[in-house]
Amino acid sequence: MENNTNKILEEKISNFNPDENGLVYHGIFGLPFQEEESKLVLVPVPWEATVSYRGGTAEGPKAILDASQQIDLYDPLFPNGWKNGIAMMDIPTSILYNNKYTREKTLKYFDKYAEGEIDKSLQEDINNDCLDLKNYVKEVTEKLLNEDKIVGIVGGDHSVPLGYLESLSLKYNDFGILHIDAHADLRDAYEGLAYSHASIFFNALKIKNISKLVQIGIRDFCEQEHSLIEKEKERISFFSDYQIKKSIFEGGSLKEKFSEIINCLPSNVYISLDIDGLIQYLSPNTGTPVVGGFTIEELVFLFEEILASNRKIIGFDLSEVAPGSDQWDGNVGARILYKLCLIALKSHYNE
Repeated sequence: MENNTNKILEEKISNFNPDENGLVYHGIFGLPFQEEESKLVLVPVPWEATVSYRGGTAEGPKAILDASQQIDLYDPLFPNGWKNGIAMMDIPTSILYNNKYTREKTLKYFDKYAEGEIDKSLQEDINNDCLDLKNYVKEVTEKLLNEDKIVGIVGGDHSVPLGYLESLSLKYNDFGILHIDAHADLRDAYEGLAYSHASIFFNALKIKNISKLVQIGIRDFCEQEHSLIEKEKERISFFSDYQIKKSIFEGGSLKEKFSEIINCLPSNVYISLDIDGLIQYLSPNTGTPVVGGFTIEELVFLFEEILASNRKIIGFDLSEVAPGSDQWDGNVGARILYKLCLIALKSHYNE
């Protein structure tokens, strides 16, 4: 079966012109591959049921897919990386429908919450809907991991990777998370919702196989989150955007700071990238923008340093891309997604 899969992959590569990707084929990045023969599979999760400010992230996977057709496949990060096969599953219409239905309930819940009233019935319904979403993501990703695929999640809001982190814990006894974001996302059931996008890493820390959470570029966090970070110093390493830049202002180098960050990580690394971890002009339509952040070049340099450290990227997610009225956010999202695919593939198949 594996030999046949490799044969299909080689045949598709030989019949494909990488200098004209996107002209005929309409897969992610204009590639001709299907899930079966690809070593890396992307799972789109168009979900934003609990977003608390601006909406639009449920449209992120489609915006990224559309913009990805314009990306040139040659990349110095891993020039032949695409030849390992990258495919994105179909965007699930059932999740889009459920998201719309749950989002309507959430807006009603928020209206009452703003007035100091907690509608317990709506709260329970929303939490159950989000639990169903988590279980869906876990089921899909567990199946792919059992097929020895590298898996990336394309969100959707930042709540969506939780099920994937649970399925990874079934395969890996020990792994760490590199969390790139403007927000700490460590709130306990934010606004009363257990699976809020602002609670993803509070929930993730309940997974015992996650030995380390390294948060970088954070620019917005509350007192409760700060207290948890201080309490869990052995398990959480926290590098705010200002801390990173202050070290450079004082004469240090970004390479030195990134080395300190990478040294906090175990050998197996999961990357969770909220698009608002980037400097705000790169993702102006994201749900909760915050001034400051990384440039693409800084993140690519970080990725190169992770590769140089011989750590393995066991999975990743990209979340909170909201297209807005033009294609800019989708374009940026597609480009950073391609970098994530390449770094994951290179950490497994450096050839």
